[in-house]
Amino acid sequence: MIIFEMVFFEYILLVILIACSLAVSLARKVIVAIIIFMSFSIVMAIVWVLLNAPDLALTEAAIGAGVTSLLFFVAIKRMRMIDKKRESEKETEDAGQ
Repeated sequence: MIIFEMVFFEYILLVILIACSLAVSLARKVIVAIIIFMSFSIVMAIVWVLLNAPDLALTEAAIGAGVTSLLFFVAIKRMRMIDKKRESEKETEDAGQ
């Protein structure tokens, strides 16, 4: 009975991983895609624990869900700053003409 429950849990994790993969590619907003990517990394870390690879699980959680997602958020913030700067420069040029 316990083995059946573990196998069922592993299949659920597999379905979640596939759903996250599809959802990331279909997400229209970048923020949503990053959050789904973070959840993918967390589920993948759980899979690594189930496969008796705790070192890979820790690395996946730290790098995949932590550092990479943080870098994505910083990149989005900087891109928005660049867009705002370009808009203000364009408004200044339009006002000067």
